[in-house]
Amino acid sequence: MSTFTNLLFHIIYSTKYRKPTIRTEWQDDLYGYIGGIVRDQKGTLLKIGGVEDHVHLLAKLSPTIAVSDVLRKIKSNSSKWINERSDVTRKFEWQSGYAAFSVSESQMPAVAEYIANQAEHHRQKTFEEEFLAILRKHNIEFDMRYVFEQEVIK
Repeated sequence: MSTFTNLLFHIIYSTKYRKPTIRTEWQDDLYGYIGGIVRDQKGTLLKIGGVEDHVHLLAKLSPTIAVSDVLRKIKSNSSKWINERSDVTRKFEWQSGYAAFSVSESQMPAVAEYIANQAEHHRQKTFEEEFLAILRKHNIEFDMRYVFEQEVIK
């Protein structure tokens, strides 16, 4: 018998310290580049969206590559791509962690619409508020001390 999978994930990750460093003028190119990385990892990017401090992906991933490996590739390669741009003057970094949630086929349209409407959504809610609400919705236990990386200013 053949193997059949439909592994859909809603993935969320932010810029280092949630700083607003994703610039509008190259956001679409970044999203296209991330889509290429997902394809290179045997996946399909179904929807991507976000604002200046974080990104949401709806992706169909391969059963042969761990989600953590896909995210490591996406984050390392895309930050390198950003940092090689001539119009980027400060080092760009993603946060060290991420969130990934399985999505049923029946919920895919709703998740895709949610991702598509990020700019509108974040006129009323911060990334921190959104992220905590999503963790709670998925019954994920967390300690606030470890949810968000904090910048230490010396």
